[in-house]
Amino acid sequence: MTDSPARFLEVCQTAARAGGAVLRQWAGKFAVQEKGPADLVTEADFASQEVVRKTLLDAFPDHGFLGEENGASIAGTSGYRWIVDPLDGTTNYVHGLAQFCTSVALERDGRPVVGCIFDPSSDECFYAARGQGAFVNGRKLQVSGVRTIGKALVAMSFPPQVKRDDVYMLDLLNIIEQAQAVRRMGSSALNLSYVAAGRLDAYWARDTKPWDVAAGFLLVEEAGGKLTNLQGAPTHLGDPKFIAAATPELHAEVAALLQMNRA
Repeated sequence: MTDSPARFLEVCQTAARAGGAVLRQWAGKFAVQEKGPADLVTEADFASQEVVRKTLLDAFPDHGFLGEENGASIAGTSGYRWIVDPLDGTTNYVHGLAQFCTSVALERDGRPVVGCIFDPSSDECFYAARGQGAFVNGRKLQVSGVRTIGKALVAMSFPPQVKRDDVYMLDLLNIIEQAQAVRRMGSSALNLSYVAAGRLDAYWARDTKPWDVAAGFLLVEEAGGKLTNLQGAPTHLGDPKFIAAATPELHAEVAALLQMNRA
């Protein structure tokens, strides 16, 4: 069936890999623009998004589409919508740092149905279908068993520009005093993939967009992690401020520290 979860996931992976292949082809050959202060976009972003869009809508012409670049949005008629970040980690990509990816997810009624995050530098393809588990290159994923923040490797995201008295910095100070270590790696999608894979124990963000996290949300949930908004309620793609953690106990510790800076 053309609308089966297996078919959705197959096309999702094909599209993410195609987008990642474009990024490899464009490496070192692109021009850089600024969408805003310290917020970069390249020709590679646009080229990757176009090949992903074509792959998805050729397979499912009645589906909607939301892409990060140029306000790309197609309503569709099926109730399904693809959400795409053609290059998550653009600043890393511009600087030649191998921490970027293509993220593709299909959502219905605000919930991811399938998702895929492809890292072209490592040739790792993280993917999940709702109710069927999460995987990387065929290996099933499981979050770590870390329960306390003192043993946790935690990731965070900042917006492009941050001032020293912003809530983001206050969050960092509260967490860094308690965690084993904190990382800011520049790709929300890969951070969520790494939580799902047990490489990171927790990750939080106050400033992301649906295309940053749609596939990653599903990966974390399918790998057994706990994912909520900053107040501990169910999160959703329309307001992607969140805490993702390997265990409920660790999630509670991270949430308590972030509530100290409630904004």
